[in-house]
Amino acid sequence: MGDVVKFAPRKPPLKSSLCREGHHKWKVEKNSQFDVKQGRLVSVYKCQRCGRRKTTAH
Repeated sequence: MGDVVKFAPRKPPLKSSLCREGHHKWKVEKNSQFDVKQGRLVSVYKCQRCGRRKTTAH
Protein backbone atom coordinates (compact mmCIF):
# COMPACT_ATOMS: atom_id res chain seq x y z
CA MET A 1 0.00 0.00 0.00
CA GLY A 2 1.15 3.57 -0.68
CA ASP A 3 1.90 6.36 1.75
CA VAL A 4 -0.81 8.82 2.73
CA VAL A 5 -0.04 12.36 1.55
CA LYS A 6 -1.18 15.16 3.84
CA PHE A 7 -2.16 18.45 2.25
CA ALA A 8 -1.93 21.87 3.86
CA PRO A 9 -5.23 23.05 5.38
CA ARG A 10 -7.25 25.34 3.15
CA LYS A 11 -7.76 28.96 4.01
CA PRO A 12 -11.37 29.76 4.88
CA PRO A 13 -13.14 31.66 2.10
CA LEU A 14 -13.49 35.39 2.60
CA LYS A 15 -17.00 36.25 3.70
CA SER A 16 -17.25 39.71 2.23
CA SER A 17 -16.92 40.54 -1.45
CA LEU A 18 -15.05 43.70 -0.43
CA CYS A 19 -12.40 41.63 1.35
CA ARG A 20 -12.03 39.37 -1.68
CA GLU A 21 -11.14 42.46 -3.70
CA GLY A 22 -8.59 43.60 -1.09
CA HIS A 23 -10.68 46.29 0.62
CA HIS A 24 -10.46 45.22 4.25
CA LYS A 25 -11.84 47.17 7.20
CA TRP A 26 -8.79 47.23 9.49
CA LYS A 27 -9.11 47.92 13.21
CA VAL A 28 -6.23 48.01 15.72
CA GLU A 29 -6.25 45.27 18.32
CA LYS A 30 -5.71 46.70 21.79
CA ASN A 31 -2.84 44.46 22.83
CA SER A 32 0.54 46.00 21.98
CA GLN A 33 3.50 43.81 21.16
CA PHE A 34 7.23 44.51 21.22
CA ASP A 35 9.60 42.98 18.66
CA VAL A 36 12.84 42.06 20.41
CA LYS A 37 14.96 41.67 17.26
CA GLN A 38 14.10 45.07 15.79
CA GLY A 39 13.46 46.84 19.10
CA ARG A 40 10.21 48.32 17.79
CA LEU A 41 6.60 48.42 18.79
CA VAL A 42 4.43 46.19 16.59
CA SER A 43 0.77 46.99 15.91
CA VAL A 44 -1.65 44.16 15.16
CA TYR A 45 -4.59 44.94 12.88
CA LYS A 46 -7.64 42.72 12.39
CA CYS A 47 -10.25 43.03 9.64
CA GLN A 48 -13.73 43.46 11.11
CA ARG A 49 -15.37 41.65 8.19
CA CYS A 50 -13.27 38.54 7.57
CA GLY A 51 -10.94 38.28 10.60
CA ARG A 52 -7.66 38.44 8.65
CA ARG A 53 -4.72 39.84 10.65
CA LYS A 54 -1.72 41.95 9.66
CA THR A 55 1.16 43.45 11.61
CA THR A 56 3.15 46.65 11.13
CA ALA A 57 6.33 47.80 12.90
CA HIS A 58 6.67 51.44 13.95
